[in-house]
Amino acid sequence: MRAIVLCLRSWRATLAGRSVCVLVVLIVCTILAGCGSSTHSSASPTKSGSSSTAAQTGTSTAATTTTTPQADVSGKLDTLPEGTPGTGALPPAPSSSTATAEQTYLAAVFSDAQRFWQREFSEAGVPYAPARLVLFATAVHSGCGVQAHTGPFYCGANRTLYLDLSFFQALARHAGVGPFGQAYVVGHELGHHLQHLLGIDQRVAVLDHQDPSGANTRSVRVELQADCLAGVWAHSSQARGHLTDADLNDALKTAAIVGDDFQQHAAGRVVESALWTHGSSAQRQHWLKTGFQSGRPSSCDTFTSNAG
Repeated sequence: MRAIVLCLRSWRATLAGRSVCVLVVLIVCTILAGCGSSTHSSASPTKSGSSSTAAQTGTSTAATTTTTPQADVSGKLDTLPEGTPGTGALPPAPSSSTATAEQTYLAAVFSDAQRFWQREFSEAGVPYAPARLVLFATAVHSGCGVQAHTGPFYCGANRTLYLDLSFFQALARHAGVGPFGQAYVVGHELGHHLQHLLGIDQRVAVLDHQDPSGANTRSVRVELQADCLAGVWAHSSQARGHLTDADLNDALKTAAIVGDDFQQHAAGRVVESALWTHGSSAQRQHWLKTGFQSGRPSSCDTFTSNAG
């Protein structure tokens, strides 16, 4: 288990531009690289060997569309209103580092973010099918197949967020990321659920089939849009008076750590943008801040604007 110290001076890891040095243990790089992934494909059922905790709500089937123009991919975001703060309180940070405290906090953040988006969809007259939540460690059998050591991900086949507890423990222990860094990841994964409900991921899948060479570029735009949507939810949290500058910096630090260039550099590889699927540290921070500063889902059109 080799450990290296990576200084994020060039990664613009805080709102004020201050440098942030973090200790990243390479054994968790595979987990970190998986953050923010999503899929809506189904796989043959296999036996699960994981122990997981699930919090489930109802689901419904989202319509699949064959519309292919790229400019139309994000169009439905324009129908959602500007985020409003609501009345709920952001869940408190876990009082201890125990697995139970972690699970309670993540489940509370998930519920808070989901209530926010349910309200936004309702105000826009857009149907909202609630997502489900599964917390796991090591491995899990999802609707998209068996996943092991992958970090958090969203599976559109059963509209479920899967949150790997070991990923969050690694962030806290080795990168010094505070609780709202975890909340940002939850908001990002729920952003993939919104994309699924709006048919964005299905439209991207059609484009990927027609133009495989552009799949990585579109994947980056999908992931950056999820970052922006996480920022929109964070905006509502700030409006309730529950976020500090330290909370925002935790989210930005996490966005930097899960950037493709950071991950390539941490693994000792040459930084190659052609291989990116999630976006650079700077891009991820940019779109997180875009959603946070605007509070508007319509600001998250990463498909017809410069990805940053």
